[in-house]
Amino acid sequence: MLCLLLGVIGTVLPLLPTTPFVLLAAYCFSLGSARYEQWLLNHPHFGPMVCDWRSQRAVPLRAKQIAWATMTISSAIAWWFMPANIGWVPGACCALVALWMWRLPTSDWR
Repeated sequence: MLCLLLGVIGTVLPLLPTTPFVLLAAYCFSLGSARYEQWLLNHPHFGPMVCDWRSQRAVPLRAKQIAWATMTISSAIAWWFMPANIGWVPGACCALVALWMWRLPTSDWR
């Protein structure tokens, strides 16, 4: 439930990602509560995202674009405020995540 709550908050808070938290909530629900899993799969907003991920490991283009933008902004802020010898670390981590996400199929859903 905490993951789902964070995902819902992420729909209105720009720097908090929605998709990973909703997918993690779906995974946790699949292990612990068939009822909540079905509710999430049938949800009009989150259900298609989870179904796309489960069926084809695909992420909506809009979700990718938002993730890339927020990772770029976050990396730039970290680079600016962190000490010079480690300021590149967040950017390198985000670059690896961005490359991984680039290779994922893109779903047609929103």
